[in-house]
Amino acid sequence: MCGPGLLLLGLLIVLLQGVSAVQYSRSAESRSNSLKIVGSILFPVKVYVKLDHSSPHILCVTNHLRNSELIDPVFRWSGPGGYLSSENSSVQVSPTGTLIFGHFRSDLSGLYTCSLVYKLIAGQPDKRLKIKYLIYAYSDPQYYYELTVQYHAAPCSSFHNTSFGKALLQILSKLVADLSCEVSLIKAECHHVKMQRGGLQSEIFFTFSVTCLDTENNKLCPQSGCDVPHRLYKARDLIERFFKKEVEIRKKSSEPLPEIYYIEGTLQMVWVDRCYPGYGVNAVRHPDCPECCVICSPGSYNPSDGVHCLQCDTSLIYGAMTC
Repeated sequence: MCGPGLLLLGLLIVLLQGVSAVQYSRSAESRSNSLKIVGSILFPVKVYVKLDHSSPHILCVTNHLRNSELIDPVFRWSGPGGYLSSENSSVQVSPTGTLIFGHFRSDLSGLYTCSLVYKLIAGQPDKRLKIKYLIYAYSDPQYYYELTVQYHAAPCSSFHNTSFGKALLQILSKLVADLSCEVSLIKAECHHVKMQRGGLQSEIFFTFSVTCLDTENNKLCPQSGCDVPHRLYKARDLIERFFKKEVEIRKKSSEPLPEIYYIEGTLQMVWVDRCYPGYGVNAVRHPDCPECCVICSPGSYNPSDGVHCLQCDTSLIYGAMTC
């Protein structure tokens, strides 16, 4: 077992020496917390709030009234849970009727209405408006690579296979650690494979996931290249180079093949998109947030880590995971 483990470690050192430093950046938020949104009396305005983040400033005025002087205005907000007040720690209603959510949760999604009573000229009768907003929780898609690879193995009952799998996982994890990415072992299965000329041999079928952490608040992300897809592409390149280098080193070596070694050409890396259960991507329904995982509306659901909300006529809540 020492042989294969040392070979992997040496290969990692060679690769890391040839890798330039990664330049990180803070990816810009698509929805700024300082953004101000006005309503309409014709239709509910859609607002998207990132999970566990503060919302934009949601105003209780229309675009027509935004720059008008309102006399004795009275604002009253209501939502899925009834009347809103600033007594709720996650909701703030300003004296001017602006609604702000802090640390937005899934269960806050739904239809919100602001009833506005005001005068434009003193002494005139009150004017009344109802302004509606559809407020949706959303998250960024969860991207990852699924990596499969095969190794010629020791007999399937050998503990060497288990030890080697742990060593390989550690090496791959170190390889992408500077990208704030992680490698996880999904499964490792040993099978007997009949070869055309070599009889039966043991092979390990490894499946790993490669994910990158959200570094939005990471101080190592000052400028650019910090977004998850960009770092995942870099991680993929490092891993592909690792296995390519392993083949090259083995071909140049005059030593006998180790007991456990990578089978050339078996590496496969598949890009996977997913949303949290109860969330899905729908660019037609949500054109202002086309790549967001938006909470499923009533009449739809997402039962697992898929990408889209599925139709379900019996679903009456936001974020349904079952039909």
